[in-house]
Amino acid sequence: MQTKLLRPSEEPAAIEEAGALLRAGEVVGIPTETVYGLAADALNPQAVKRIFEAKGRPQDNPLIVHIADLSMVREIATEFPPEAQKLADAFWPGPLTIILPKQDKIPMVTSGGLNTVGIRFPVHPMAQAIIRAAGVPLAAPSANTSGRPSTTTAQHVMEDLHGKIAAVVDGGPCSVGVESTVVSLCGERPRLLRPGGISLEQLQSVLGEVDVDRALKEKIDDSEKVSAPGMKYRHYAPKAPVTVVFGTPEASAQYIAQRLGQHTGVLCFDDCAQLFCGKAVVETFGPSDDEAQQAREVFDALRRFDDTDCTEIFAQCPPSRGIGLAVANRIKKAAGFHVIDLTEEQA
Repeated sequence: MQTKLLRPSEEPAAIEEAGALLRAGEVVGIPTETVYGLAADALNPQAVKRIFEAKGRPQDNPLIVHIADLSMVREIATEFPPEAQKLADAFWPGPLTIILPKQDKIPMVTSGGLNTVGIRFPVHPMAQAIIRAAGVPLAAPSANTSGRPSTTTAQHVMEDLHGKIAAVVDGGPCSVGVESTVVSLCGERPRLLRPGGISLEQLQSVLGEVDVDRALKEKIDDSEKVSAPGMKYRHYAPKAPVTVVFGTPEASAQYIAQRLGQHTGVLCFDDCAQLFCGKAVVETFGPSDDEAQQAREVFDALRRFDDTDCTEIFAQCPPSRGIGLAVANRIKKAAGFHVIDLTEEQA
């Protein structure tokens, strides 16, 4: 299969072409504000299976369903409780996924065998236009080979999936850079299942108390059932094994500097890079005090290590506040939760 790169900025009919491919049951890489998505008709089981085949993704890993209008929720969920309306009023369209009980018309392959479904209303105008052109809600996990760092440019998608999908729509680099926040409203209290572009603090400002799932803090066994993408399995990882060093920028940089080998890679804050230059393969992902920039750059930086000869990677990590919680989560997942916590050693 030849994967076509569609550029709406150059080809006015590109959005309509993407919509036609999706209606025909094909899989298309699409831009969103978070990361690029690998989209297919969420109501078509055969089309959804092609997503799993292209990614090499386990089929018990649920997909998020994307909409372009609130009226589409009725096709997907059996109810839309007051808490969901509060979240929609505050954060939709935007980088938030809400998990609700699903309608029977959502195939089990889309929901990962669950009776719930994650719904997201992206703010990216091109994503909305593609959904409207397709005329159906779109299932869309991140558009990368399963386990690899997520894709934030069309070129990343082509690197991973060229020849496996029908097309990629180039909408430029993603503005958020990490996947959407996932919150479940299917229990007694709201539960944060995955941190992302909407922070825990923002959720709490709307909902009050929000439980935090243990998948944010520790590795989940592959045999467990999960309600959202990214809660188990190896994710976001470069080829070389990653060790996260958690602590102040100064302390973590000093710890890493003492352990550099001939083929060591270092993922570090911009302001710490000078400590490692000439001694390791160095990739930076933003200043230590700018978690928003870190979110935009972390996946790109992790991907660049695969073009080097490093056999191990040490990674600095931001504190778990605001969008830094999402960045820290992605780095720790890339490391399989292999974390050196310097704050515990100092306690």
